[in-house]
Amino acid sequence: VFALIVFSCLVGDGYMSRAEDPQLYCVFNRNEDACRYGVGIGVLAFLACIFFFMVDVYFPQISNTTDRKYLVLADLGFSGLWTFLWFIGFCFLTNQWSWTRAEDVYIGADSARAAITFSFFSIFSW
Repeated sequence: VFALIVFSCLVGDGYMSRAEDPQLYCVFNRNEDACRYGVGIGVLAFLACIFFFMVDVYFPQISNTTDRKYLVLADLGFSGLWTFLWFIGFCFLTNQWSWTRAEDVYIGADSARAAITFSFFSIFSW
């Protein structure tokens, strides 16, 4: 759920434009990489959650203990990696938000703060 919130906040209000310039830019200090990183890990985390949920549903039907072991290790390894990536994302988004000028952000400030907050919550949930 947290990944979906981060993804939707950045896609919905993460890009803005000025009245005199129709070019869209990222609200995080006009750094496109910040928005791309948040959207990327949000989408991939959501898809991974769906995949591992399906694995958990079919897990009792897997009789081979070696396959079970590899699935559990893959889930544990992916969760560890994604915890680290969410931590990097939280630090990156927070850093870029601290360098963002107030006059560059009109509407997307709440969505940017929500993306940062739920990136932080995702560290602990993964």
